[in-house]
Amino acid sequence: MKQNRNKSGIFASFLGIVLICVLIQTAGWIKGDSLVFPSIIEIFKSAFKLLQDKQTFFKILVTFKHLAISLLISSVIGICVGVLEGKSSFVRALFRPLETFLRSIPMIVMVVVIMVITKYEYVPVIATTLFLIPLISEATCEGCLSLDKDLLDVYRMEGDFSFRILRRVYIPLMAGYLKQAYISAVGMGMKVVVSTEYLVQTNNSLGKAIYSSSYFNEYQDIYAYALIMILLVLIVSELPLLPGRFKNRNR
Repeated sequence: MKQNRNKSGIFASFLGIVLICVLIQTAGWIKGDSLVFPSIIEIFKSAFKLLQDKQTFFKILVTFKHLAISLLISSVIGICVGVLEGKSSFVRALFRPLETFLRSIPMIVMVVVIMVITKYEYVPVIATTLFLIPLISEATCEGCLSLDKDLLDVYRMEGDFSFRILRRVYIPLMAGYLKQAYISAVGMGMKVVVSTEYLVQTNNSLGKAIYSSSYFNEYQDIYAYALIMILLVLIVSELPLLPGRFKNRNR
C-alpha cells in the first residue's frame, strides 16, 4: 500500500512539472510571444542539453553548497532558539518581534543590507540563513510545546537539561515538526539562494547562469534551469523521509 502511495506521489510530481510546462505554453499562446514563452519541446531540449554539460553540475554543486551550509547553520541556531522559546514564555516573547521582522522583511532589502556589510561571496549563505532561522525556530517551539509532559518528567529524573537530552529526547519527539519545517526550508532556501546568487553575480552558480540566460534572451534556458531546481528541491525534500521508509521496508 505504501509503495503504491510512493509511486503515485512520484507520478503526481511528474505531472506537476508537466502542468508547469503547459501553463507556460498557454501563456505563450495568449501572449503570442514565443521568445519569452518558448514551447514545451524547446524547454525540455534545453534541459537535456544543460544536463549533458558538466558545467551545469558544477553550478548545481555551488548552489547546493550554499543551500546545505545555510540549512545546517539555520538548523543549529533555529533548534536552539526554538527549544529556549518552548521552555520559556519570556524568551518566546523576546524573540517573536525579531522572527516576525526576519520573516516579513522584503528579500531585496535584506540582501542589499548584507551586501553593504560583508563580502559578496558570503551573501547567499548569510541571507538564506537569516530567512530560514524563523521557520525552523517556530517549528521547534511548536514541537517543544506539544511534548508529552509525562515523558519530560521521565528525563528530569536523570538530571538537568543537556545536549544529550536534547539529542535523545527532544529532537526525536519533535521529528514530525522538524521534517515539515525542513521540507518548507528546502524550497524557500533554494529560491533565496538562487535569487541572491543572481543579485551578487556569484561565479559558477545557478543564479549567475540564469542572469546570463536572461541577458542573452535565452528564455528556454531560464525555464530549463527552473525545472532543474524543481527536481533538486523534490529530491532534497525526500531526504528526511528516507529513514522511515527504510524501516518500513525492513519490517
